Amino acid sequence: MKAIIYTHYGSPDVLKVAETEKPKPKENEVLVSVRAVSINAADWHLLRADPFIIRLMVGNLISPKYQILGADIAGKVETVGKGVTLFRPGDEVFGDISACGWGGLAEYAAVSENALVTKPVNISFEEAAAVPLAAVAALKGLRDMGKI
Repeated sequence: MKAIIYTHYGSPDVLKVAETEKPKPKENEVLVSVRAVSINAADWHLLRADPFIIRLMVGNLISPKYQILGADIAGKVETVGKGVTLFRPGDEVFGDISACGWGGLAEYAAVSENALVTKPVNISFEEAAAVPLAAVAALKGLRDMGKI
């Protein structure tokens, strides 16, 4: 499968399209055919390892632990692991997969079924992929405006 990877921290110049192995879902995971992904500040911080502590949190001093960025995805379930109860192949889903090792900037991502929800039929994959981190942060900001 094709993916956008990075093998060391830096600017967007370090990103490259590469052929990688298609992930296989574990027992409680689903394999999602990624239709849309949104990029946000979390991806930027991981790419640049800025602040510096990120190197210790999700990687090491020289290279990232997860080589495929992209936390917010939307797509279709292709296959499911043996223990999956929430989804079936063909289901349209979206979610924040950062706790599952990122990986949204790829054709496929294997993620925990608990990181996903069913995509409403009245929104596009692109709209759904914009919701998990960015829209939730914006909503929280709007709700907290009275507290500022």
